[in-house]
Amino acid sequence: MRKKLLRLIRREIHNAAAGHPASLTFKLNNLTDVEVIKALYRASQAGVRVRLLVRSMFSVVPGVLEVSDNIEAKGIVDRYLEHSRILVFGNAGHPEYYLSSADMMMRNLDRRVEIMCPIYDSRLQRELQDFLDIQWADNTKARILDAG
Repeated sequence: MRKKLLRLIRREIHNAAAGHPASLTFKLNNLTDVEVIKALYRASQAGVRVRLLVRSMFSVVPGVLEVSDNIEAKGIVDRYLEHSRILVFGNAGHPEYYLSSADMMMRNLDRRVEIMCPIYDSRLQRELQDFLDIQWADNTKARILDAG
């Protein structure tokens, strides 16, 4: 899973370098894996728009000039623990949607059996995108995750 995830992030970096639309949107519970974070920083530096919705542990510092200035992040904690993990790779204007069981943590990516499955049905993709859009628009429970 780690190899596939990093390959998809690298593809977005190559798309940005080629002048194609490039973006990453991740909705997770935790994001602490150093290798994934470094890949997200490289993506930001290449011009990839990175949007992160992370509920709990978060080790990225968004908005640092020339490091992570293309990374936006929010966290939403509500009454119930939420387990949805959605990953969207912009893919030069042809987004690919994935659901995953894993958070971006070393224990999940290296020492557990986790899955990441593609969602091909356009209706389900639209539903996932609507859900992400609703979460990005939240102005009640959301908090901005940044250096501050």
